[in-house]
Amino acid sequence: MNFLIDAQLPPALAAWITGQGQRATPLAELGLEAADDGVVWERARKEGAVIVSKDEDFVDRWLLDSRGVSLVWVRKGNCSNRALLGWLEPLWSDVLRRLEQGETFIELRG
Repeated sequence: MNFLIDAQLPPALAAWITGQGQRATPLAELGLEAADDGVVWERARKEGAVIVSKDEDFVDRWLLDSRGVSLVWVRKGNCSNRALLGWLEPLWSDVLRRLEQGETFIELRG
């Protein structure tokens, strides 16, 4: 699976996801850290990538046009990378399972 990690999330998340056997790229590595959400959305659609974001604007976009784009919405307050990854670790296998089963929107609350 291929993930695009939005700018509000740390690059360490992409490294962690890659370590879990998936492909993940922070938007900064693509030169898209300041890109309009529409640009990121179309990139995800083109690549068949899952967007991982804290940005509620992506939720609104998904509600209007979810065709071809999956979204993992991370609803966790600001915290250290260690705390974020520790929180995410027990949830990750369920996220992957749900995406593999065809879910296109997953909300993670913390």
